[in-house]
Amino acid sequence: MKPFIPEDLPPVNVDYKKLIGLVGEANAALARYDGLLQAVVNPEIMLSPLTTREAVLSSKIEGTQATVDEVLENEAGIPVLEESKQQDIQEIVNYRSTLIQAEKELESQKLGLFLIRQMRSELMHSVRGADKHPGKFRIRQNWIGKPGAPIDQAVYVPPEPHLLQACLDDLEEYIQSDDGDVLVQSAIIHAQFEIIHPFLDGNGRIGRLLTPIFLYYKKRLKRPMFYLSEYLEDNREIYYEKLRSISTKADWNGWIKFYLQAVKIQGEKNTDQIQRIIRLHQDIRIRIRELTRTQYSAEIADAIFRRPIFRASDLQLHISVPKQTLMPILKQLINAGILLVIREASGRRPAVMKFPELLDITEG
Repeated sequence: MKPFIPEDLPPVNVDYKKLIGLVGEANAALARYDGLLQAVVNPEIMLSPLTTREAVLSSKIEGTQATVDEVLENEAGIPVLEESKQQDIQEIVNYRSTLIQAEKELESQKLGLFLIRQMRSELMHSVRGADKHPGKFRIRQNWIGKPGAPIDQAVYVPPEPHLLQACLDDLEEYIQSDDGDVLVQSAIIHAQFEIIHPFLDGNGRIGRLLTPIFLYYKKRLKRPMFYLSEYLEDNREIYYEKLRSISTKADWNGWIKFYLQAVKIQGEKNTDQIQRIIRLHQDIRIRIRELTRTQYSAEIADAIFRRPIFRASDLQLHISVPKQTLMPILKQLINAGILLVIREASGRRPAVMKFPELLDITEG
């Protein structure tokens, strides 16, 4: 198979007339989601489990097997025993931190190749593939195929290294331009990034991270917290097929339709999840206040949303409650069924607790 040579952006054969209905529906779903997002007082607290779930699902598309619970349990001091799972968890944690760091970087720089290299460096820190030039674009040929398969058995071969910089410069110019509808533009950016495949590893995850980051950069989102990986994981084979059809048939319209459908359906689901999280947050604040009669009820509610699997010492990093006050309150919450003990205290080893109602919403 010969290396593919991408066309310059924007693609010439996008039929906007055929897309207009779906463009409207997807934009409406995104606008409803962003309106709700703007109503969330502390989205980094309230939506923390959704961010972790996005990291889990995007990484799962690439083959990791760790779950949301395993990631949060690991952070609460219950490590998984298998080394491969430990690597999976670190990749997921890196994905989450890459999104957070990219948002911070956009305060002082444009979305372009420099930031994309920074994102890839953070994503690959101390994980499998960390030896594959983190933070640098590839200088040798790569390809997509079955693990260990030679290039002549590849299902896709991206541009040769000597063409890479021109392709990336064109992509950067397009990212920083205005090209009609922002959602259509984000679909094109995601696909073109995967077509170029500029890194030796991590291209799929960086490409999926570019969707919320680009929508945030274009001010279509208050925060870069719009997640598509659940839909892409549920429709993985179609996802890959639609991307391949761009290189085999120049079928940009088929890809864009699939992407807009993902935004519409996942946007509606994301909106429903946030509504349920907001209601639960309001309810939990009231329940904790009425149950414990403590002045710290709001702080404790926020803390268990930030870390729904935790040790008491984890909570104390984010609240001002003295330990001698916090422990009886946690015991009351356990007795009331709000919290569940998943590891009992033993000697110097602390108990680990879980807030199951929030995790149930996160799991959909």
